[in-house]
Amino acid sequence: MMSSLLMKLWMVILRKRYKELLSQISSNKSKANSVNDHVLIIDGLNQFIRTWAVSPATNSDGQHIGGIVGFLQTIALSIRTLAPTRVIIAFDGKGGSSRRKKIYPEYKAGRKPLKRPNRIEGLTEENEAENMRRQFKRLIEYLDCLPVTVISMENIEADDTIAYIAKQVLNDSRITIMSTDKDFYQIINDRISVWSPTKKVLYDRKRLEDEFQILSENFVYYRIVDGDKSDNIPGVRGVGLKTMLKKFPFLVDKEIVNIDEFLNVTNLFEHKDLLERNFRLMQLHNVDIPGNSKLSIVDQVRGGSKRLVKYKIHKMFLEDTIDHAIRNPDVWLQDSFNKLDLILQNASNK
Repeated sequence: MMSSLLMKLWMVILRKRYKELLSQISSNKSKANSVNDHVLIIDGLNQFIRTWAVSPATNSDGQHIGGIVGFLQTIALSIRTLAPTRVIIAFDGKGGSSRRKKIYPEYKAGRKPLKRPNRIEGLTEENEAENMRRQFKRLIEYLDCLPVTVISMENIEADDTIAYIAKQVLNDSRITIMSTDKDFYQIINDRISVWSPTKKVLYDRKRLEDEFQILSENFVYYRIVDGDKSDNIPGVRGVGLKTMLKKFPFLVDKEIVNIDEFLNVTNLFEHKDLLERNFRLMQLHNVDIPGNSKLSIVDQVRGGSKRLVKYKIHKMFLEDTIDHAIRNPDVWLQDSFNKLDLILQNASNK
């Protein structure tokens, strides 16, 4: 009895603290209108793995550094292109997949070890994995010297962290999510868009509807039917995008309220269990994050970003012998990160 009362009291305290923090973020308009006016939120692991696998860059000693250099160059280009007032980079936390694996034990199962197409002959999978770990660890040290906010929450995937920040924490800000993951298309609205760093395309409502003929609010239903091979989530066999649009043309102009309505209007009841499970795995509208983790995310967003530390960046470039990979580093830092740093400086002076 006593433990139940204590738990209820603790939940009340958490909710009150959470509301206070959200209120403080949105109430300081002078800072919000500058720092949080247009926030670029980067899907960190999605970006790192892609650049590690694709970029052939090596340092002066012949060591592969594509993960570090490719990541830094890509986010720098995106910052110059999109001109955000703030950058947040979210990474999967330790045990991030645990919640979804409880729903579906085969989630992300059977993934083959990632291999670089330009790998050096003779390297084992263990060598490649160690190379990736080494580069990732070093990348975090670089990010610690840039005017960005890095967030990683234990037992939470970056998708959930990003969706929570975009939809609830910074709900007065213009948000651009940088990722190649189509799951983020489902939360596109009048202030949230998705930047594809590979296509160099900004997906807003219009672009999404033009390309897929589906309302962003309904995109999650296309995803749960289609499934996601990269995460080992099976879909409904034989029902792809073209079939869905032919059978369910209302997806382009009628917002589906919930999974029950979707099942009713599509008459896909024979796949009810699969679709309901996929919805729990893939929906990002109401993410399942514990209250204390929500508070931590809000605290980190409210805490702001670190300032640009140029001399440390230069020092690491020399240590890693990669100064040749990013030419004119002073100009590169100024063009890509000085504006963000200046915004932080102005905000701290108010």
